[in-house]
Amino acid sequence: MDINSLPDDPAALKALIVNMAASQADQQEHIVQLEQRLQLLNLIIYGPKSEKKPRTGQEQQLSLFDEAEQTAEEHKPQTFEEACAPASTRRKRGRRTIPADLPRVEIIHDLPESEKACPCGAKLVRIGEEVSEKLDIVPAKIQVIRHIRPKYACRACEGVEAHGPTVKTVPMPPQIIPQGIVTPGLLAHVAVAKYADALPLYRQEDQFARLGLDISRGTLAGWMIRVAKACEPLIDMIITAIRSGPIVNMDETTVQVLAEPGRANTTKSFMWVARGGTPGKPVVLFRYHPSRAGNVAAEILGDFKGYLQTDGYSGYEALGEREGLRHLGCLAHVRRKFVEVEKSTGKKAKGGTAHAVLDLIGKLYGVEHQAEKQQLNPEQIKVLRAEKSRPILDKIKALLDARAATTPPKSLLGKAIGYALKRWDRLVVYLEDGRLRPDNNLAENAIRPFAVGRKNWLFSGHPRGADASATIYSLIETAKANGLEPYRYLRHLFEHLPAATTDAQRKALLPQYIDPQSLIILA
Repeated sequence: MDINSLPDDPAALKALIVNMAASQADQQEHIVQLEQRLQLLNLIIYGPKSEKKPRTGQEQQLSLFDEAEQTAEEHKPQTFEEACAPASTRRKRGRRTIPADLPRVEIIHDLPESEKACPCGAKLVRIGEEVSEKLDIVPAKIQVIRHIRPKYACRACEGVEAHGPTVKTVPMPPQIIPQGIVTPGLLAHVAVAKYADALPLYRQEDQFARLGLDISRGTLAGWMIRVAKACEPLIDMIITAIRSGPIVNMDETTVQVLAEPGRANTTKSFMWVARGGTPGKPVVLFRYHPSRAGNVAAEILGDFKGYLQTDGYSGYEALGEREGLRHLGCLAHVRRKFVEVEKSTGKKAKGGTAHAVLDLIGKLYGVEHQAEKQQLNPEQIKVLRAEKSRPILDKIKALLDARAATTPPKSLLGKAIGYALKRWDRLVVYLEDGRLRPDNNLAENAIRPFAVGRKNWLFSGHPRGADASATIYSLIETAKANGLEPYRYLRHLFEHLPAATTDAQRKALLPQYIDPQSLIILA
């Protein structure tokens, strides 16, 4: 500003100075906000992905519950329960015990007969043995299963022109892919490799080639689509189970699908996940849809009445007003906002608002760990939370209310406070029922394998492939949620589903109704 343009009137000059000071303060605040964002972006790009919060002394580490997109970076994310477990109960480092149920092959290393004599001349007597066990593996091998069906004919009818010779043979057992060359075991192998172990089909094609078998990725993809089509009745039953349960956890993540009608190949679509069902018999549903609109969630839920737990995505907001639906928030997402504040401010955050909120949230999870350790039932958990968690939540709320008035709303801390206060009524709903959890980790853990796989196979080539992926992910994650080994379950399913002709027979093939021990024998 030119000095000659300054006003001569003292009052006008004072007002100008006040305005300039206010403008400078606003600019300085904006600079601080940009510096925080830059610091956070640098940590996101170059820093550790686990978001573990280091503590000093004998305090335990408290792990974050990351979004599916973030936890895809981690192969074995640490759970809160593992982080907070006493040192005496954690899994020890070092060599693990080899499972007793693995087959053993014995190799005897014995002394030659010439050395089985004592220097005194007496014969040595066997008094025991030294045993050391070492793991071995037999590489995968391809084999051909020959189905031989003898044919029978009547010699006496050979010359009869009326009806010709009588020929009989037993029909082939029903197959999940009729007229195909693939067995249930091979189908289960391919499905588990891709959807449980994140191995793309083109890599499986290379593996089969090394084993001497030429199977194109197109053929493998076709198998998965046909298998998924055959399993559609089970998916309908999973949807029914989710809608009939008391609690549903929902989440969604992006997926790129090519050849979608009327959409560019670079357009993002979404994979939705819902976890629910009867307590003790959980089911997991994956659903592909081009849209992230709230009506997709409404379509999945149907006539569900009960508790719905989600993150803070606005697409779920309309569901919260529906009659018979009680909406829960996710404490882990609130915590994540304050961790971002702490990361962006570094050492300056110690003793600040974010640090205080994180410590209080850590105490809330300490109560949850206590309930799990004591194996309390839902009613006992509700009483424990009323006694211990409620006062902690009240402290957090009072702290947020006090800081909200003095914190710039556009700063990272202001956004974290605003995010928590806006959703506070839903964050405390978990106190109402001991079956509820403070966070939406059940849904995020279910969707994590999809996010990990997406980093490898990148996209689905067609909407049919995305639908097939959703079906097989649903079956595998439901199997895992019920303690079943995915390969053994899918092999059992693919063997028995073609012969299931009634809803009762199909329902018996759902993972939640299968005894894990029975699959060990059948596999």
